[in-house]
Amino acid sequence: MTTPAGSPRTPRRAPAGAAVLREDVTEAIRAAVFEELAAVGFARMSIEGIARRAGVGKTAVYRRWKSKLSLVLDLVGALAVQGLPTPATGSLHGDVRALLEVAAHALRHPVASQVVPDLLVEAARHPEIADTLKAALLDPQQGVVAQVVRAAVERGELPADADPDRALDLVVGPLYWRLVVVRTELPEGYLDDLARSAVAALTA
Repeated sequence: MTTPAGSPRTPRRAPAGAAVLREDVTEAIRAAVFEELAAVGFARMSIEGIARRAGVGKTAVYRRWKSKLSLVLDLVGALAVQGLPTPATGSLHGDVRALLEVAAHALRHPVASQVVPDLLVEAARHPEIADTLKAALLDPQQGVVAQVVRAAVERGELPADADPDRALDLVVGPLYWRLVVVRTELPEGYLDDLARSAVAALTA
């Protein structure tokens, strides 16, 4: 139907159900999920608790995610695209020490220290969580360590056949054991000692 010349147009109404999801609400829900995970763990976490903590209704959560599992997978998966900074100090020891500093800072975060161990336990029950954690935590670290090893090889600090996976185990493995599994504070000078030990093992 045409509109007569000079007649005001009637604004078109958006179809029902087509409302744009508010980003501030989405971010509030995401923040609430991390807080809820840290407070009660994945097993006891509920959509009701998340909604209450975010100050929204359950419908707001379900409009974005179909379940708490899909919600957690989405949030953890988002970590994978953030990436880790690749150190470029000019030496293998400097790169290893810088990598340990970044990893320790992340793992000692109050929320991460609660969420990561709980999700690692849940990964044994949910293959989806295991796959997502691998993409979010392991794959980025493998990529960064591979670049550190490649740079060390180019500088002549490591042999051409140096194994990045072995380097990852030696550099980050002890840190995960202390902060994620045993969950104890790091002694004074621990990162310096670990950096020296890891470099010595890699160059032996």
